[in-house]
Amino acid sequence: MDVKIELQSLRPHPIPEKFISESEVWEKNLLIEKGRKCLLAAQSGKGKSTLLHVLYGLRRDCIGEAMLDGHSVFSKTADEWESLRKTKISLLFQDLKLFPHLNAMENVELIPETNPKAPPIEEMLVQLGMEEFVDQPVETLSFGQRQRIALLRSLRKPFELLLLDEPFSHLDEGNTDRACRLIVEIVERNKASLILSSLGDEPPINFDERFRL
Repeated sequence: MDVKIELQSLRPHPIPEKFISESEVWEKNLLIEKGRKCLLAAQSGKGKSTLLHVLYGLRRDCIGEAMLDGHSVFSKTADEWESLRKTKISLLFQDLKLFPHLNAMENVELIPETNPKAPPIEEMLVQLGMEEFVDQPVETLSFGQRQRIALLRSLRKPFELLLLDEPFSHLDEGNTDRACRLIVEIVERNKASLILSSLGDEPPINFDERFRL
């Protein structure tokens, strides 16, 4: 898969006109080449999650075009999306999508395939400061701890495109720094593309491109 991303005059129906006119993304023509690290910065309600969900095949309520591998995301079949999500695209949802009654390790192990280029899971847990919490039910963890487990799960999947939706919103500076180092390490091992959304703070990642929604 060529994970080059093309946006052609894309505009989600729910985004108000006043946000569209200020945006560097909506109703613009953009090309994001394979292997680029991109930051999406915007206040809440301007469509950060919407764009990531479009690229993950979850939203179609748009005009314009979004393309992956030279093909419209809006024309892909359910089977094509299932394959892409298993092996090519990984998304960390803003609401994490963890199972609260399972423990942290059980949540991580739910992925159908693992990333052969990721470090051993024990090393990743230590780097994220979560090695002491793997046997605890997720419902007993803080939101910041849950974010780190969800991040670990997204990094354990095979991917050529990594989509992270406000991954550090409940992390302190030290944990954010450690998480960023792990993200960059695995993205570069995979020669993958990264799109990370933020409310405005820029995490310590050497981004190739920055876009304001």
